[in-house]
Amino acid sequence: MPHLERLAAHHAPALLRFEQENRAYFARFVADRGDAYFAGFADRHAALLDEQERGICHFHLLVDDDGAVLGRFNLFDVADGGAELGYRVAEHATGRGVARHGVRAVCDLARTEYGLRRLVASAALANPASLAVLRRAGFVPDGEVERGGKPALRHVLDLTTQTSTGGSAS
Repeated sequence: MPHLERLAAHHAPALLRFEQENRAYFARFVADRGDAYFAGFADRHAALLDEQERGICHFHLLVDDDGAVLGRFNLFDVADGGAELGYRVAEHATGRGVARHGVRAVCDLARTEYGLRRLVASAALANPASLAVLRRAGFVPDGEVERGGKPALRHVLDLTTQTSTGGSAS
């Protein structure tokens, strides 16, 4: 069964594979990371771990029983009791509840482990599945924005009114 893990150094090879295998799929909804991202992946991974250690961000991977990454669920720009949620799920894992499971799990961690009170997340208007995941997790639309050069809808979640969202990947 897929489970959420806090990003660690040993995840680097599986995470790089996840990003490479899904690059074209992700680019349909958000700006492509570019070749430099992949060329400098080891340094970027180390920088993420440093940010996490300093409490600026909290990075998570949803991994299957074989250690393959099914999705990334990140809390970034942590400050003043809030953070921004970003996530992406492997193309082959879409439509199976993976995003729903990961978003709910990271929202629970945000509230219970990291003491956050508010999350903000945006999803591309061209990605109705992602918009639905946010709404099912309790996020409320808060206006249109641009994300990676594409129109998106910003959502807000008040964690002080939330109880454990549970959920499971299906």
